Amino acid sequence: MSYYKPYNDFVLIVVLFILLVIVGTAYIKW
Repeated sequence: MSYYKPYNDFVLIVVLFILLVIVGTAYIKW
């Protein structure tokens, strides 16, 4: 990636948030 794309950062944040929610719900169910 030779040029900066803010959209990629937004997608990365969304993916990390989704993973956090999945881990959080799994931890609560345990």
